[in-house]
Amino acid sequence: MQAAKRLDTIHEYYFSQKLRQIEEMNRSGDAVINLGIGSPDLPPHPNVIKVLQEESSKANVHAYQGYKGVKVLRDAMAQWYAKWYGVELNADSEILPLIGSKEGIMHICMTFVNPGDIVLVPNPGYPTYRAAATIAGARVIEYHLSEENNWTPDFNAIEQQIEAAKSEVGALVASPNGGGREGALMWVNYPHMPTGQLPTTEMFEKLIAFANKHDILICHDNPYSFILNEAPMSLLSVDGAKEIAIELNSLSKSHNMAGWRIGVLCGSKENVENVLRFKSNMDSGMFLPVQLAAAKALGLDKEWHDELNSIYKKRRQKVFELLDLLECTYSTEQAGMFVWAKIADDYQNGFELSDKVLSDCRVFITPGGIFGSAGEKYIRVSLCSTEEKFEEAINRIKK
Repeated sequence: MQAAKRLDTIHEYYFSQKLRQIEEMNRSGDAVINLGIGSPDLPPHPNVIKVLQEESSKANVHAYQGYKGVKVLRDAMAQWYAKWYGVELNADSEILPLIGSKEGIMHICMTFVNPGDIVLVPNPGYPTYRAAATIAGARVIEYHLSEENNWTPDFNAIEQQIEAAKSEVGALVASPNGGGREGALMWVNYPHMPTGQLPTTEMFEKLIAFANKHDILICHDNPYSFILNEAPMSLLSVDGAKEIAIELNSLSKSHNMAGWRIGVLCGSKENVENVLRFKSNMDSGMFLPVQLAAAKALGLDKEWHDELNSIYKKRRQKVFELLDLLECTYSTEQAGMFVWAKIADDYQNGFELSDKVLSDCRVFITPGGIFGSAGEKYIRVSLCSTEEKFEEAINRIKK
């Protein structure tokens, strides 16, 4: 039996393929230093682990859980948004816990996108936006981000892309309120991955104004706002955003809980209920002790984030040293757990430099081209490794 047609235009995730190659190299010689993937190597707070251990030992916590998450977790998420982002959310109707925010990307596309609808994805950007939209049958349109424009949207160019697409297909596209008006769904992500560009209030306000003008449902993916960033921002802090935008967030990066799979979707009551209609048919609620431990994590104070960021700052300095050796250029003002850098003119693209460093030095860095054509001349280095590993990688490159 053949695979469904919906898979014809998507491929195995790049890192899935690359990890197999790295495993083969590890078996045949020196271990590869993997500086490519953003999986935190540090543990969660000890008190968070303690809650998981204590709650897991109880006899009455192993049953199925509700699809909306327990109230303790939803209340903690609401308090977290109020404390750090200044955003007031109704814990019972405007918050939906997720089994990791990555599943939320799929849920949103399957909830709001009909075959042929327009979905705007950033280039460069997280590949899953395109993959999820494609699986949902969308007509994916890339909007280009550039270093010259500080990796922020060019709204005039996007407007022209939307109008050209509407003229070409002559079909209705996704509408935030399901009213059948012509609109679109647009993925945005700030602090931006892979470039580390921080948002500004002005840019967020322009985004919401643009969405209202063109009937666009904005989907903001916000997992990096606490990493190397003193002023976390939520798109929902902009007046009127809640009615036209959905925001995804996650504990994976901010609390070193990537493998725990804890995310959250926030938005209007109507949008949350629509996503829940889809989600409730796809999965079940999270393990109760995980939810209770997540609530504990969300209550951690600024000291936790300061300690985490002090480690990332030291690691980032090592990455700068490594990039200087490779004659790359970069901004020192990036947020998130990666460093995005432009390659030297000696290389045709980031894939060539990445392959050379992997082959010659047994060090893996991510080619920017996997995030779209606008990333071809760039590479991305993860901060999720020890200072000792970075030093070893530097020495290998020097040799």
